[in-house]
Amino acid sequence: MALDELKDNDSTYEIDGFKYIVDKGFMDKSKPIKVDFNQFGFKITSGIDLGAGCSSCGTTSSCCS
Repeated sequence: MALDELKDNDSTYEIDGFKYIVDKGFMDKSKPIKVDFNQFGFKITSGIDLGAGCSSCGTTSSCCS
């Protein structure tokens, strides 16, 4: 999440008085996107599956290097 200016490949969404600018290609890959604000700051969740990470860290596998 960053402050940005509107570009040709962006879509805008206004929700509860806040304006969100999202790259159209990113939105296609990550929808739905949810932005919450709590006592720690912003929490952003999306439809992107980040998986469980590398399960072989600490072995000779180079996936985590």
